[in-house]
Order: sequence, then structure tokens, then C-alpha cells
Amino acid sequence: MSSKVLVSRCLLGHRVRYDGGASGPYDLLAQWQDEGRVIALCPEVAGGLPTPRAAAEIPGGQGFDVLNGRAPVMTTEGEDVTEAFVSGANQALALVKQHNIRIAVLKANSPSCGNRLTYDGTFSGTKIEGQGVTAAMLSAAGIQVFNELELVEAAKALAALG
Repeated sequence: MSSKVLVSRCLLGHRVRYDGGASGPYDLLAQWQDEGRVIALCPEVAGGLPTPRAAAEIPGGQGFDVLNGRAPVMTTEGEDVTEAFVSGANQALALVKQHNIRIAVLKANSPSCGNRLTYDGTFSGTKIEGQGVTAAMLSAAGIQVFNELELVEAAKALAALG
């Protein structure tokens, strides 16, 4: 039985990004898809947000702060979309539990999926160290979270699982 991987839908070429675009596809992810390893999810869409949608950032915090109720997720239009982001993260966690997933490849820099950097909440394009809401929830559950710039590392981690 091949280990499954949770993958952001935008990285598979699905047009679910906030701007209506996609961020993929990537050859390795397509290969994993062909092997039946990929469980695809866009946490923001799963949480009920439309495509396209206003850009969102986490002012004054990171994903863990959102999950702990210490920071909101806000759009450029001033709408609080925290509930949708948390719902999407919970759905991601349910999928990793359901499919016994240990590895996720999520979209870099995203307020949901960023695993190393996110934007600072000022909508100025400034990135800071930290995780998005879904990446934070999955990391807390012991899932190894990679982004599309870390596919070699993700492949090594997956190979180690068998």
C-alpha cells in the first residue's frame, strides 16, 4: 500500500487560488497522482470561500495564533474569514487521519498552507517566518509539511515511509 500525500489543489493545476489561478502542475505531483497517492484539498475553498476571492492575510500573528483565537484572518476588503480558514484546516486534518497521511505538500506563503513563510498581515508583500492556518494544524498533529519548493525533500520523506 503506497503512502498517501495531502496536496494543495492549486499545485495540481486546479484554478482555486484566491486570484482564480493555479500554481501548478508539477511533474512529481502528477506522478504521485498517477500512482494514486494524492489526496487533494484547497482548505480555503473547502472552508466555503469562493474562487476568485479577496486576498487574505493574518494581521498580528500566524496560523497557530488563529487556531488559538489570538489573531483573525482578514481580507483586503476588511472581511473576517477566520471561520472559513479554520474549517478548511479541520477538513485537512480529518483527511490526513482518514487516509493515514504523514506528509503534506502545501502552497508556499499562503495564509492557509504556508509552511515556512506567510505574509505579515499588512498586504504590503512582506513575508515573515511562520505557518498558515492549515499548515500549523497539520504540523501540530505531527504531519511533515512541505511546499512546492521542497519537492525533493518531500519525495525523500515519502520514500522513507515506503
